Amino acid sequence: MTTLHAVDSVGRRVRERDEDEGFASAANVGTAERVATGALGAALALGGLRRGTPGGWLAASLGGALAVRAATGYCPVYGAMGVAPAGKARADRATTFRGVKVRSTFTINRPAQECYDFWRNFENLPRFMTHLKSVTVLDGRRSHWEAEGPLNQLVGWDAEILEDKPGELISWKTIGLADVHNAGSVRFRPASGNRGTEVVAEVSYEPPAGSVGVALAKLTGADPKHLIREDLRRFKQLVEAGEVATITGQSHCRR
Repeated sequence: MTTLHAVDSVGRRVRERDEDEGFASAANVGTAERVATGALGAALALGGLRRGTPGGWLAASLGGALAVRAATGYCPVYGAMGVAPAGKARADRATTFRGVKVRSTFTINRPAQECYDFWRNFENLPRFMTHLKSVTVLDGRRSHWEAEGPLNQLVGWDAEILEDKPGELISWKTIGLADVHNAGSVRFRPASGNRGTEVVAEVSYEPPAGSVGVALAKLTGADPKHLIREDLRRFKQLVEAGEVATITGQSHCRR
């Protein structure tokens, strides 16, 4: 029996047990997310078991949790956050999310208006946000985003601007169905000592794999706090120097 077949079998048994005991929970994980989560869980479980190390056993445990989540279609974390069946948000939910929240600040030696103008052209964002593949502006307030998700799968969502104060603030949230529900803001304010602009970015999002996905990201080094700080570092380089510094293709000393 293959791993994925085993996952399906476990899922069927769990659903049958829940229905027999009268407390079946409505699925709140979308089909695309279940497929991605199941594949990721199976890969982690197999890879972790083959390694046979403490880290491998941890990865296998996370993989098993992801596999069960994919098979049952239910995420307790989503349930607590009020995510409705198939990943749809309840109509009364707030515009911010109770999932992962990250915040980072960077000082950039450029005027606030210049920093704002560069960011406000959303099609510039993939130039310094490495997880983004593309951002397509649909109209004055809406845009479509595509990013690299688990196992190099493409995920996408539509976003709408909530507040737009030239030279000061941009805030947004996802609208409609989204592979990754998120909301965020970026503020531009004068830095002390006439040192340019202090850029403060805040992002809240519901990870596709819930709390297990957050733990997995940190395990593999993809900590969201680190990622957003690196995005701002590249933004600083682009605005100040016109390009992102790289060591690709450069020679290095003997190690």
